[in-house]
Amino acid sequence: MVVLNVNGWRAILAITLLMVMVPGKAEARLLVAHFSAGSLDGWQEKSFAGNTRYQFVADADRQVLEATASGTASGLFREITIDLNKTPYLNWSWWIDGLLRGNDEKLKSGDDYPVRVYVVVSGGLFFWRTRAINYVWSNSQPINSHWPNAYTSRAAMVAVRSGAQKSGQWVSEKRNVRDDFRGLFGADIDQIDAVAIMSDSDNSGGETRARYGDIFFSAQ
Repeated sequence: MVVLNVNGWRAILAITLLMVMVPGKAEARLLVAHFSAGSLDGWQEKSFAGNTRYQFVADADRQVLEATASGTASGLFREITIDLNKTPYLNWSWWIDGLLRGNDEKLKSGDDYPVRVYVVVSGGLFFWRTRAINYVWSNSQPINSHWPNAYTSRAAMVAVRSGAQKSGQWVSEKRNVRDDFRGLFGADIDQIDAVAIMSDSDNSGGETRARYGDIFFSAQ
């Protein structure tokens, strides 16, 4: 019987993750956020107005990342290069406890969302070339509608989900990021450089609680 030391187990784990993460076949996927394993490896926090509370909690038979915002706005981001020629589809699941009421999301005073997942194309030194798409659970905007971010025209908001109909339920989402960049910015994008999540209520001053499941990119 072969007994593996800690490094041996780490090597096996790395190989196993590599088989899951490296694109190649139609079923290949690139895991970006492994929240179900209670992991924030590679993720950093950026605060805009206080700190939203992010913590792992049990949900049925798995772990998820819970976000609680009370007049706060901070997000988690991971710098990672995604080849959209190989894995253009962004996949994630989310859950909200309720909506922020009465905020006009097209204005700075109402630019709050219980959940948002966004992708960023870095402009490097040419910061004006930076582009981002925010996929949000909107208070009232129609599903699949889009509008410029209230703070910058370099970010587009997309209402993937809207209203309270599925509040309290887990919902799985999938978006073709390359197609979305083409449709929203008229640009053919080959790669993105970061993925982020944020739950915020600093502008409206409300409170919100939400949860995020794993995030990954896939070929289909």
